[in-house]
Amino acid sequence: MKAKLWISSLLLGTAILAVAKGGDPVLMTINGKDIKLSEFEYLYNKNNQQQVEKETLEQYVDRFVLYKQKVADAEAAGIDTTELFIKEFEGYQKDLAAPFMTADTTYLWDMVNESYNRYKKEIDIDHFMLPVGANDAENAPRLAMMDSIRTCILNGEKWEDLVSRYSSDPSKQRNNGHYGFVSSGMFPYDFENVLYNTPVGTISQPFVTQYGVHMIRVNQVRDRNDVHAKHILKLFPQHATEEQKAECKAKIDSIYALLQAGAEFEKLAMAESMDGTAKRGGDLGWFGRGKMVQPFEDIAFSLADGAISEPFATQYGYHIIKKVEHGVPSLKALRPAIEQVLKRDGRLDMVEKRRLDDMKAKYNYRLDPGFEDMITKALNVTGACDSAFVSQAIKGVKTPLFTYGNKESVPVKALLGQLNPKAPVAGVDKAKDYIMSKVNVLAEKALSDYDARELVKNNPEYRNLLNEYRDGMLLFEISNRRVWKAASRDTVGLEQYYAANRSKYLWDEPHFKGIILSAKSDSVLNLVKADLNKFGADTLTDALHNKYGNDIRMERMVVKKGDNPYADYLAFHEGDKPERKGFPEFMIIEGGIIDQPQEMADVRGAVTSDYQDVLEQRWKEELAKKYPAKINKKVLKKVKR
Repeated sequence: MKAKLWISSLLLGTAILAVAKGGDPVLMTINGKDIKLSEFEYLYNKNNQQQVEKETLEQYVDRFVLYKQKVADAEAAGIDTTELFIKEFEGYQKDLAAPFMTADTTYLWDMVNESYNRYKKEIDIDHFMLPVGANDAENAPRLAMMDSIRTCILNGEKWEDLVSRYSSDPSKQRNNGHYGFVSSGMFPYDFENVLYNTPVGTISQPFVTQYGVHMIRVNQVRDRNDVHAKHILKLFPQHATEEQKAECKAKIDSIYALLQAGAEFEKLAMAESMDGTAKRGGDLGWFGRGKMVQPFEDIAFSLADGAISEPFATQYGYHIIKKVEHGVPSLKALRPAIEQVLKRDGRLDMVEKRRLDDMKAKYNYRLDPGFEDMITKALNVTGACDSAFVSQAIKGVKTPLFTYGNKESVPVKALLGQLNPKAPVAGVDKAKDYIMSKVNVLAEKALSDYDARELVKNNPEYRNLLNEYRDGMLLFEISNRRVWKAASRDTVGLEQYYAANRSKYLWDEPHFKGIILSAKSDSVLNLVKADLNKFGADTLTDALHNKYGNDIRMERMVVKKGDNPYADYLAFHEGDKPERKGFPEFMIIEGGIIDQPQEMADVRGAVTSDYQDVLEQRWKEELAKKYPAKINKKVLKKVKR
């Protein structure tokens, strides 16, 4: 499986580097690989659009050559053949290809747009349901029964009476078949289609979903009117007494007074509100009728846009609402939620099926004409897709399962990796459906890979974009190995560099170097003080951590005045005592003020950064020798600027 993945990626990498002949000459060659003019122009022009001060062509050529030399070094290190790289790259490939797959995006957009337009309307319905059968034969008499019930209602019998007698919907006990106002995203897609295509005042024809045999009556349609609001909440304590509720009321009244005096609602919500929306300034987002408790809902809907309510109580506590706006959220705001609904109810599967059908037609997909007859005969003998079936019908078969594209094919034996004979599927029809679903899995993979290669070959914009991502991934990883991580891990090299350049890292002002301990209470802090002389310097932090656990926090630091409020207060004796939620008491347990660095670790960040520059320069010199660039000056003059 890994070998197949590697080969697939290698073929794709080769396709990325290949461009159509004619009109796209080779600009340069690095490490035996030709770099075409089109790729260089794409990156050069994109770079200039992103720069405040445009580089000259000569400046960019130097940077481009270095970039490609680093990519060559990454390839020489085999980074592009690792399973981790291939998996990540295939993810990027799929995401980047999506906008270029016109049929996919159009079909998906149609579904999103349909769902959004339906969301704008709320429909008041009555619902009738009978149990669903195991197959069409069992459903036929149930559909006939539902049709008879429909006729009875049309002839004047009461919906509620028939629901009470015949409907299997468990909710009938509380609603007598009346669902009230509903909208898009609440029901399976096949149910929703009937819902939005049944005229007001009529009863739908009986229909089947996986949940039952249904019939609906549409009573009314109205425009949706949602609310976008924010709130501030002061929660009641659990089993709150009247005294505690009064205390809560006093707090919310104080907040309301601040709002009336001009305080910003969002800032007060962040500071005072006692639920998860506080971090968003109390923002509840959009919601419709039936989503909030009373009287919260009625007050939110009755306010004018921009208005702030007086404090009021619900079962949870005291609230203040700020109504932001009303109406219907924008498609942009709703799209993530809509796509979640599409995924949940299977509509995204329809997009995938449409894509597969399109690819089958586009690339002349042909299933072996004798395959279905072959598996049907074998299943008639074995009765199930099990080990006996696999042995008879799959193993040893060398003929193609299907063909596609330019003489491409997948063999029947590829199904061995898809079927699970240890979990047999019984029954000829069910087993056949199962096997054909696995054929489609293979077809989707093969055709998608082929489609990606064709897209790379025929679409310069996508090819350049994908190549940019691929090279960027390689560049990041090789730079990490050769410079960034290399510098931080090379402790000997860092020490030697610091020793040779110590004067570069002298300070202009004193620093505090040491450990500050914070405690949950003053009693814990006093216990720590009593223990300080009991432990040696080498074991102090471990001993304190083992003894006091989560009751303390320790932070080792090297900071100048103004860098850390605790060091400012304790070591430099500047400012007021800072507040630390949960750990209000603190002290220095080790260290003090020093005028200059005592060791490399005191300035490790600056030394590491400079040492990275050293490693980068060494690497550049190495790259220039290993992968010299051969540039065609005549082609360079053709670069469009």
